[in-house]
Amino acid sequence: SNKCETFPLATRLNIVCVGLSPDGSLAILIDEEGAALLVSLIGKCVIHRFHFHKPVHSVSFSPDGKKFVITKDNVALMYHAPGRKREFNAFVLDKTYYGPYDETTCIDWTDDSKCFAVGSKDMSTWVFGAERWANLIYYSLGGHKDIIVACFFEENSLDLYTISQDAALCVWQCDTELDGLKPMPPKDAAREKNAAKNDEEFLEEPKGEEIRGKANPNDQETREKVKYSRVAKYFFNKEGDFNNLTSAAYHKKTHLLVTGFASGIFHLHELPDFNLIHSLSISDQRIASISINCTGDWIAFGCSGLGQLLVWEWQSESYVLKQQGHFNSMVSLAYSPDGQYIVTGGEDGKVKVWNTSSSFCFVTFTEHNSGVTAVTFTSNGYVILSASLDGTVRAFDLHRYRNFRTFTSPRPSQFSCLAADSSGEIVSAGSQDSFEIFIWSMQSGRLLDVLSGHEGPISSLSFNPMKCVLASASWDKTVKLWDMLDSWRTKETLILNSDVLVVAFRPDGKELAVAALNGQITFWDPENAVQTGSIEGRHDLQMGRKELDKITAKQAAKGKSFTTLCYSADGQSVLAGGLSKFVCIYNVKEQILMKKFEISCNFSLDAMEEYLDRRKMTEFGSMALIDEGAGGEDGVAIPLPGVKRGDMSYRHFKPEIRVTCLRFCPTGRSWAATTTEGLLIYSLDAGLIFDPFELDIDVTPSNIHKTLRQKEYTMAMIMAFKLNEKKLIQEVIEAVPSNEVDVVCSSLPDLYVEKVLEFLASAFEISCHLEFYLIWAHKLLMLHGQKLKTRSVKLLPVIQFLQKSIQRHFEDVSKLCEWNIYNIKYALAISQQRGMKR
Repeated sequence: SNKCETFPLATRLNIVCVGLSPDGSLAILIDEEGAALLVSLIGKCVIHRFHFHKPVHSVSFSPDGKKFVITKDNVALMYHAPGRKREFNAFVLDKTYYGPYDETTCIDWTDDSKCFAVGSKDMSTWVFGAERWANLIYYSLGGHKDIIVACFFEENSLDLYTISQDAALCVWQCDTELDGLKPMPPKDAAREKNAAKNDEEFLEEPKGEEIRGKANPNDQETREKVKYSRVAKYFFNKEGDFNNLTSAAYHKKTHLLVTGFASGIFHLHELPDFNLIHSLSISDQRIASISINCTGDWIAFGCSGLGQLLVWEWQSESYVLKQQGHFNSMVSLAYSPDGQYIVTGGEDGKVKVWNTSSSFCFVTFTEHNSGVTAVTFTSNGYVILSASLDGTVRAFDLHRYRNFRTFTSPRPSQFSCLAADSSGEIVSAGSQDSFEIFIWSMQSGRLLDVLSGHEGPISSLSFNPMKCVLASASWDKTVKLWDMLDSWRTKETLILNSDVLVVAFRPDGKELAVAALNGQITFWDPENAVQTGSIEGRHDLQMGRKELDKITAKQAAKGKSFTTLCYSADGQSVLAGGLSKFVCIYNVKEQILMKKFEISCNFSLDAMEEYLDRRKMTEFGSMALIDEGAGGEDGVAIPLPGVKRGDMSYRHFKPEIRVTCLRFCPTGRSWAATTTEGLLIYSLDAGLIFDPFELDIDVTPSNIHKTLRQKEYTMAMIMAFKLNEKKLIQEVIEAVPSNEVDVVCSSLPDLYVEKVLEFLASAFEISCHLEFYLIWAHKLLMLHGQKLKTRSVKLLPVIQFLQKSIQRHFEDVSKLCEWNIYNIKYALAISQQRGMKR
């Protein structure tokens, strides 16, 4: 029952740290520059924006939810947590804590929110009082030889564990219990307050209280104060010289310490005795973050290098959840015919299949040895085809999850595009280097023919959905149409005035869209080989300027074009995208731009802004040209000559925003894009929109209820659909008695049958009245099937949407039924054996 949800909000740059309130209703998201969003997890919206003006390393709410602390530079700032009462400013600074000499790295609170500890890069850990305690204002702990990665308090105690990057753990014992912290006498507190007030008179804004710690205070200051002593120091088994400890988490109730290392190994220890429970390798990249759930059974690991998210149950040593994205960018995608699954291919040679309703990847095929260039589903929806630069086209079976066919060419050649015909029997792939198209039979796996005739690399292939005609586009400025049934001869050659990048057939096969290098999209009639229209789309792409570009975005856009293209499910509009952050939707008939989608607003990616930032320009050129030091803590990436994926020799490497592939869902409700950001799905299904249909003055909710009470169900339904309010339609349909469904269905006008079917498809996804809605769907299709068949092309998206919804329930229910049948059989077998002698 895993589900994943995307929030409808975004920061301007990559998110660095997240703080979650103890009750789980609020979150603070902070990006690379220190801009923070306060987000409500219940309403899924931004409540407040705030800027800390410096990069923030960590953020943590106090266990009672009244305060939160952030660490930036070498200070810790304590704020009043928002949402307790109505306030004008959500982030009110309470206290500022000074002490560490270098950047602060981690925070941990005591259970009763009286104190918190802060670790630092200067190898020291500081314990601060959240309020002014007489015997604990600040305390500095040393004892380490490397950066502090994490510090944790023991449960209901001031005892502390500190862990450093060189895999050392120090155990600190405190001579005072938490109840032994004495509040400061009111006289001293008042004196300090007045001093602070006098300072504030000269300041523009109140700074809150300041607490300045010293690393080696004198005897007078330490008298009658809390004292710490180091009880033990332990070392982890690092298994290698450069294997730094990168992250850690501690569960206070079960005393469980989890530590992650740069080599992908993690250790589980029981504290305070430091007994190793087990150690395992889960990845070959560094473990970036670890978290433990409230009961202490499940541990979540995140590896940023590979985009891995793992949830591990340590007692049974099994995965609860295992997800991993593509290592580099995704290159292509395809929808299954029922719209339930999406398959993606990446430059890392992996083919992944995702479930559109839960957003999880459920199978990964790793047979390719080089980048995957194209993927597609066959028409039955159970076979995936993928073409790769390793010279193979592979067919994968979704029943048994295996690679059951591998197609190759006589001479090894790199395949750049792929197409399968509507029957799923013929597979074709175009080659980059030999300018030929190879045709195979799916049944036998044999090479049937090689089509030659193009004089440049093949850039795109597309089969006509209705006939056995293949369109091939090439860099030789032509599109060729091949008739598969007529001994593979060229039927037509369409000549364009620029290199052709992508070609796509309309779902009914009566029109062909072609995108060329000059930024034009042209539309052709494939029967008569005449051009029916064109769109000049280069200005709609709106290129951004990269940091190292010598020319402006406006000049650079003159050489840009659309690199991916697809028709909508009804064939009335076309989606186009390319090397920019915009996806354009054009109306084919009117040849106008209907809408532009901005794929991302993340300025951590390159080519996002149209103009370069003047602040980054110096008299010697852009600041982006300067190599910043010797890279991060992870060492330096070695440059290779001829690398096309961006120059990794720059320490400061930014991926460029681009859209590599677009596909429209066969149900017509959504479309998907593979981009630098990942796989994005845009859908119609979320949101409340009042969209009436043939509305007149008598159609009101009260009239509909009146008609329902008079038991005129057909009339009430038609009125509800005229208003087009989802809740109202649901109320009317569910008010119809199940024995009258037959009568209502037979008296529905044809126009409303389609609307009812579409409503049923969406109702199946959320409703629990499964049998009732199945009766409706069954009666409608039985009574109106013949009439619907005549409009099948127009209705196909609705029928596929319905099929997808029913199929999902069928899979869930059938699993349950099989399990129950098995259990009943088992119980019967046991009861029969009871009476028999063993």
